[in-house]
Amino acid sequence: MRRRPLRHVTFTLGVAVTTLLVLTAGLSLVYTPADPLAMSIAGRLQGPSAAHPFGTDQYGRDVLSRIMRGAVTSIAVGVIAVGLGATAGVAIGVLSGYAGGWLDETLMRLIDAVQGFPAILSALLFAAVFAPGVALSMVAIGIAFAPAFARLTRASFLELREREFVVAVRALGAGDRRLIGRHILPNTLPPLVIQATTSFPVAILAEAALAYLGLGTQPPNPSWGLMLKDAQNFLSLHPSFAVFPGGAIALTVLGLNLLGDGLRDLLDPKTV
Repeated sequence: MRRRPLRHVTFTLGVAVTTLLVLTAGLSLVYTPADPLAMSIAGRLQGPSAAHPFGTDQYGRDVLSRIMRGAVTSIAVGVIAVGLGATAGVAIGVLSGYAGGWLDETLMRLIDAVQGFPAILSALLFAAVFAPGVALSMVAIGIAFAPAFARLTRASFLELREREFVVAVRALGAGDRRLIGRHILPNTLPPLVIQATTSFPVAILAEAALAYLGLGTQPPNPSWGLMLKDAQNFLSLHPSFAVFPGGAIALTVLGLNLLGDGLRDLLDPKTV
């Protein structure tokens, strides 16, 4: 018998932290303690207080409000980037694993080429043509994720396409579309779900890194990576200016990694 999800400590902690992130992002869309874009020169670089629990930045903007709104950016980039990478990767993996032959070889060499371009390098290439922004981050990170999904899907298809139940359905006259959509692809979903979950925190880290380098979210829009970049010049005056956005990134990545590890244990057929 498999473990019950609520009795799995790692999964439960991951769900709790992820739920907190989603609730924070949802709340920030309707309420923040202050306008995250409102500036106040008279109130700049204040420490934590009742009016500003996390203090203010160099422009007098409320740090707590910006962290809350930055959660929306992180979730959006994570969902869309992983979605883009998964869609492209799964499509390539299905074609490669099911068709085989020269098409398989061609697509895998293409994946090898794409894998040689990390997200930051892809973002730099796109920035030379397009204006830097959060959309550029999503595309660059999604491209970087596609090879992992493609290889995972291809490996599953190579294993499953010759299994007895697939051979039997093919012998009964099922076409390729039915074989893929109803019999092979559903059996590849558990590892793909795990891959997507473990890719999510990587996407958040990548978005923070791109924003820090000026290739992602652009000022004055809130982003945890951009807040860290702004904080580096004021660390001696107010270390908390960097601690809070850095802590938000660390807690989010930890929670999502715990969620991914928990899902891996729960979906692993060898887990008893």
